[in-house]
Parts: sequence; C-alpha cells; structure tokens
Amino acid sequence: MDMISRRKILAASASGGLFAATRLAAASDDAIPQPQRPGHGGTDPGPRNLMRDRQNPDILIPPSTDHGTLPNLRFSFSDSHVRQESGGWTRQVTVRELGVSKDVAGVNMRLNAGGVRELHWHKAAEWAYMLYGTARITAIDQDGHNFIDDVGIGDLWYFPSGMPHSIQGLGPDGCEFLLVFDDGEFDEDNTFLLSDWMKHVPSEVLAKNFGVSDRAFDNVPDPSKLYIFAAPVPGSLESDKISGTTPVPQSFSHKMLAQAPVKTKSGTVRITDTSNFPASKTISAALVEVEPGGLRELHWHPNTNEWQYYLEGQARMGVFAGSGQARTFNFMAGDVGYVPFGTGHYIENTGTTTLRFLELFKSSYYADVSLNQWLALTPPELVQAHLKLDPQTLNAFKKNKSPVVPG
Repeated sequence: MDMISRRKILAASASGGLFAATRLAAASDDAIPQPQRPGHGGTDPGPRNLMRDRQNPDILIPPSTDHGTLPNLRFSFSDSHVRQESGGWTRQVTVRELGVSKDVAGVNMRLNAGGVRELHWHKAAEWAYMLYGTARITAIDQDGHNFIDDVGIGDLWYFPSGMPHSIQGLGPDGCEFLLVFDDGEFDEDNTFLLSDWMKHVPSEVLAKNFGVSDRAFDNVPDPSKLYIFAAPVPGSLESDKISGTTPVPQSFSHKMLAQAPVKTKSGTVRITDTSNFPASKTISAALVEVEPGGLRELHWHPNTNEWQYYLEGQARMGVFAGSGQARTFNFMAGDVGYVPFGTGHYIENTGTTTLRFLELFKSSYYADVSLNQWLALTPPELVQAHLKLDPQTLNAFKKNKSPVVPG
C-alpha cells in the first residue's frame, strides 16, 4: 500500500470512524478487501473478482445505514456488448441490462472520420451529448423543413420521435457520443433503416414512386453492410447545405457546455430543458460537476425518474426509498446510474479529481427538491420537534434558502 493511501485511511479513521477507514482500505489497489466491518461480516476466501470488489467498496462493505432489498441501480457500458461495423461501433444499456430503467435507454456510439450512422428513424425521441470529436447531423421534420449542423464536445441534439436523421463523424478522428432515448425498451438493432426499407419494396413500386427505371435501385447495398459504415469525410457545412430549403423552426442542436454554469460551494451545474432548448420536449438534463470531497446535496426529483451517465471521476450514491429501504452504489466514468421517481439521494465525489456526470429525465422540464431548502423554509420549531437539533444546527439551515442547486 502506497504512502498516500495509508495517509487517507489514517485520516478517515481519525475523522470518519472505523467504517470510513475500512471502506478506503477496501478500495485501495493492493489491499484484499473483505466483506466485514468491526463486529459484522467476515472474510471471503473466494472464488471472487477482486477488481470488481475494489471498484464497488460500498456494495462489498455497505454503510450500516443501508437496509432492505432495493433493486440494482447501476450498470456499466463496459459490460455491454459492442457491435463493431466498418464505420465505428455501438453499445447500449436498456431495460434488458438495467431492469429498473423502463422509461429511458442509453446508447454509446463511436463513428470514425467519415463513418456514417445510416439514414434512419425510430419511434423513440433521441437526445445526445457529444463526448469526443466532431460530427455532422442532418434531419427533416414532418413539414419538410431541413436541418443540418456540426456539433462538438459538450453539444447536444434532439430528434423528435419519427423524425428521419443521420450522424457522420468528421475529421480528424471522428466522434463519440451518448444517445438517450425516452423508452427503456428501445433497441438500436430495431430502427427503421433506409437501405432495409429499399430492399423490402418491390422494384416496380420504387420505380413508380420515384419516377425512375425499374433497375435504378439494383445496387443498393444489403442492410447488413450499412448501419454504421465507412464513407468519405464530407466537405464544409456550407457545401452540404441544400439551397432553397426552409430550416426547422426550432434548432435540433444546442451548446450545453457553452451555458454559463450555476456555481455552488462544491461545484457547478448547467441545466438544459425546454426553457433554453425548446426542441427537446421529452428529455431534460443537468451537467453536474462536483469537486473532490464535495457532495451533490440530499434531494429528490418530484416529477420523474433520473437516469445518469458518469463522464469523469469517482462517486458513490446513497439512495433512500422510504420504509427503511436504502442502498449505496459506486460509480466511475462510463457507468450508468438510476434513481426511481421521488427517491431521496445524494452523490459524493470519492476521488481526487473533479466528478462530472449527466442527470437525465423523461420530462420537458428539470425539477428537484433540496432537503436543505425544505428544512430552511419550514418553521424552526417544527423542525426541532422532529429532529431534536441544537440551535447552531437550526441556524445553519437558514443559510440554505436560495433556489435549489447542487451543494
């Protein structure tokens, strides 16, 4: 065990008790974590997956406050099947992987430079966050309005259900992005593909529809060869625009990372919903940053479930579901988290670098209720009758009357 790890464990033992020290020891690289804390549990002789145990110290050694049988609220994209194609790859976390998430599904996709996600549409609405590189996106709406834009890191797009669209990686190294769909049953393998449709329409019908010869579509590739396929990197955005077209009335793209953040004592937050991205009618989101040692305060969401994607850093999330039910989970980059509707929770930065994650909701608007603010705006005598607090703690609540933001 290195000196830094030893110092962390000693400091935790001094300030947070034996449990905090045991938890840090379990997470250190060279320790052999055991499912025990003073007076409880015991050793695990094996067989076991030590790497997994070190990644999940709060599952192996849960806080004594955990209780009951809450479902799993975590799944990693690293455990998802990767579909590899000539133009890139894709993987997904849906209700099949994370059974509790029945209203939201996620896809992680990589397009090489020039790589195209074939022209397609689907029944679910699509929200996206750019993780790496640049991409060109195109779409039309039901009124024949046209949309085309280039997007980069921190940009979003939203395509309403049923709207045909495409995505293409640009130079020099394509792109990677997160897709979020407003249906937990969504499946990337069940979208409506242009080539698939063409191959399942009689040639004489295609000829009649487009006013061309029966042989015009003989060279359309088999759908298995497209989906995500290699193509030349396109030219400038201006060169791809179609003259004489009418743009969509509300842009399908938005620069989330360019928003001025709300700053708090522990980090920042950027909130995007229909108030600043009008096209995104079924998905709202917050990009949250928490500094080392900081906390996304105790809160809940009064309107819907929360689906999370972790971008950077390490975290633990404690969830309270009422009736004595509570469970703690650990997260790192590439993980998906889920919080059922109305369930109280916190997210703590347990690493040494900034924690960055997305909170996503199947809702047109973002909303949360802060425990701090609730107690600050409730008569102190009533709070005291419930919690039996000292006057100094009661006075501390009065400092938390501002609008709800991550603490």
